[in-house]
Amino acid sequence: MPSNLQIVLKSRPQGEPTVDNFELKTSQTPELQDGQVLVKHQFLSLDPYMRGRMNDGKSYAQPQPLDEVMIGGTVGVVQDSAHPKFAPGDAVVGMGGWQTYSVVDGNAPGMLRKVSTEHIPLSAYLGPVGMPGVTAWVGLTQICEPKAGETVVVSAASGAVGTAVGQLAKARGCRVVGIAGGPDKCNFVVNEAGFDACVDYKAHPDAKSLYRAIKEATPDGVDCYFENVGGAIMEAVLLRTNAFARIAVCGMIAGYNGEPLPLQNPSLILVNRLKIQGFIVSEHMDLWPQALQELGTMVATGKLKYRETVAQGLAAAPEAFLGLLKGKNFGKQLVKIAD
Repeated sequence: MPSNLQIVLKSRPQGEPTVDNFELKTSQTPELQDGQVLVKHQFLSLDPYMRGRMNDGKSYAQPQPLDEVMIGGTVGVVQDSAHPKFAPGDAVVGMGGWQTYSVVDGNAPGMLRKVSTEHIPLSAYLGPVGMPGVTAWVGLTQICEPKAGETVVVSAASGAVGTAVGQLAKARGCRVVGIAGGPDKCNFVVNEAGFDACVDYKAHPDAKSLYRAIKEATPDGVDCYFENVGGAIMEAVLLRTNAFARIAVCGMIAGYNGEPLPLQNPSLILVNRLKIQGFIVSEHMDLWPQALQELGTMVATGKLKYRETVAQGLAAAPEAFLGLLKGKNFGKQLVKIAD
C-alpha cells in the first residue's frame, strides 16, 4: 500500500489562522479490509466552512479534531477495491480530506459516489455540481423562493456558491445583482455568468458609497438576498429590501475570525416583514438528487458558467485556504493533488 501525504490541524487559531496551525505528515496507508475502497485523490475542495471547524466553540458542526487529517471534499479515482460496487479506475466523489489517499467504507451511506466524466469535468463535482452548487440551489429555491421579475442580490457573487445562485436565479426569470471584490470578478459575473449588474465593494469602502452603488443597481429594491458575507455588505442590502423580502443566510465570512457583526438597523426585520433563515446544506440531503440533476444538466450543456482557482500540490493547501478566506481566489478554490 502507498505512503500517504496528509495535512492535519496542529493547533487552533487565535483570531486569524496561519500556516502554523497546520502540519504536513506522511503515513502508511492501511491494508484494505472487506468492503473498503482505496481512492487516490485528484482534487481537494477548500471551503469557508472549514474555518469554523478549526475552532472548538459551539457551532453547527463538530470541531475538527487536533492532529487528525483536515476534513474536506475530494474527487479522485479508485486505486484498489474490496467492494463489489467499486472497481479500479472508477471516478468518485467523497470526503477524503486533506490527503493524497483515503480508505473508505464502501457500505457507508453517502461516503463515496461514482460519477461520470463524459460530459462534466471531474473537478466540477466539487463546485457547481457538488456541495457549493447544491448550497446555491437549496438556499435559492427553498428559502428565497424567487418569482420571475423579482430582484435577487448575491454577495460573494464570483465565488463557487454565488456564481451558481445568480445563474439559477436568471434561469427563473429574475433580475440578478452580484456583489464582488474587484473589476475582474465583476466583469466575469456580468459578462460570463450573465448577471444583470455587479457592485464592486472594493470601489466603495465607506457605508454611504456602498449603499448608493447598491441602490443604483437595484432600482426596484431587493426581493431576495443570498448572504455569504455579513457585515457592512449585509447592512447596505438590508436598507434596500422590499416588504416580505427573503434572506438565505449561507455564510458570514466577515466574522469568521471572531469579529463582531452588529446589526445597525434591526427594525427593518419588522418594518419590511423580512424572512431571514440560516441553513446548512448537509441537513437537506433529500434535495440533493433534484438539485444535482438541474446543476449537472446546466453544466453539461454549457448553461452554467464557473471559474476555478487551482493550487498545485497538497503542501499548497494551507496558503490557498488562507487566501480563500481573504477573497484571493476567483471562483471555486481547489487543490490539485495528483493526476
